[in-house]
Amino acid sequence: MARIVGGIGASHSPTIGFAKDTDKAADPAWAPIFAGFEEIKRWVKAQDIDVLFMIYNDHISSFFFDHYSAFALGVDDSYLPADEGGGPRDVPPLKGHAALARHIAAALVADEFDMSFFQAKPLDHGCFSPLSMIAGGKEGWSGSIVPLQVGVLQFPIPNAKRCYKLGKSLRKAVESFPDDGLKVAVMATGGLSHQVHGERCGFNNEDWDEKFLDLLENDPEALADIRLADYAEQGGLEGAEVIMWLIMRGALSDKVTRVHRTTYLPSMTNIATVIYEDLRGRPSPQEVEAYRRHMTHELAGVEKLEGTYPFTLERSHKAFRVNDFLHRLIFPEHRKRFLEDPEALFEDFALTEQERDLIRGRKWIEMIRYGVSFFVIEKMAAVVGQSNPEIYAAFRGEDLATFQKSRKVAMQYSVAGGDKAKELGKR
Repeated sequence: MARIVGGIGASHSPTIGFAKDTDKAADPAWAPIFAGFEEIKRWVKAQDIDVLFMIYNDHISSFFFDHYSAFALGVDDSYLPADEGGGPRDVPPLKGHAALARHIAAALVADEFDMSFFQAKPLDHGCFSPLSMIAGGKEGWSGSIVPLQVGVLQFPIPNAKRCYKLGKSLRKAVESFPDDGLKVAVMATGGLSHQVHGERCGFNNEDWDEKFLDLLENDPEALADIRLADYAEQGGLEGAEVIMWLIMRGALSDKVTRVHRTTYLPSMTNIATVIYEDLRGRPSPQEVEAYRRHMTHELAGVEKLEGTYPFTLERSHKAFRVNDFLHRLIFPEHRKRFLEDPEALFEDFALTEQERDLIRGRKWIEMIRYGVSFFVIEKMAAVVGQSNPEIYAAFRGEDLATFQKSRKVAMQYSVAGGDKAKELGKR
């Protein structure tokens, strides 16, 4: 079983990454920022932390308002720095612990948290600002991360109590992961008090920040009961993002040992760093096994359904590149290149030879077995002029006429639109 060693709280202001990138450590105005993160760096090294569960919010870099989730969990094995307008930071990518992420995903959904999942998305200063400060050098953070993006910028958003409850489930998820030597720290980012928009821009409240940290350590349930409007009043609207810290605190024991705490308000954001060590014992093997059964209950036995391939996070990750390639057939220019010069397009997307062969050979059932989603297969079929029933027949190893005999009505159809649909309708 993996183990939660402790929790970390750290601001993620772009000020922090800027200070690192411009070598401000020796400047008295900036030095306190480095001092706080140096404590985190020392603790992470001393505890030999393997994985940081990173709780952050994206700043409309990778997550825009066209599809904005409350909780989005990263399930990838690598994360690049995002371009936030002036080019990405010159920092190495972060390693992702995809297996742990998938396990946590299953646990949180089983505990009735409506999660979304992401891969192939870069992370912005919400993650990279604090992590770059505790990295050992140009090589970056030596361990792995599992990032959780919390959507706190477009209301309605999760409330403080929801975040706290998610932390409780996160603990059970980590402790049921089958890796006895894995040491995990839960790192919450954001805050403290600040507001960066409107006439109230520049608002801070250091008294509230100190009270928040006191309650976070000693009475987190009191913080879980505070309304979002009250967080905004006390700490600024953007400062209300500190509800993310309750995910970290919820994942820890009721009583914790505080190892470090500091704040520093140089400009717009009161920059804080805290470290708590967990004091709770390990769950019993029986408790862990019961929770694992709870996690897998909904899909238990589905593997016995012959010819059925649930599109799991593991399959999605394995076949992401080819699914992405085929999904882009919804864009006219991609379709045009696919039809006119597919080999060059394969090269641009770095498809493996196996993936290229699946597409060249229209190997529909082999695509399914590989991990390609049916719903991108039907897009490809529409592009190359094949109907859905032709694909269904191929899945079953039949010709179209044989397949149609198993239907009440023999009909042809497709997701194609316009002239392609009309052409198909004439068959």
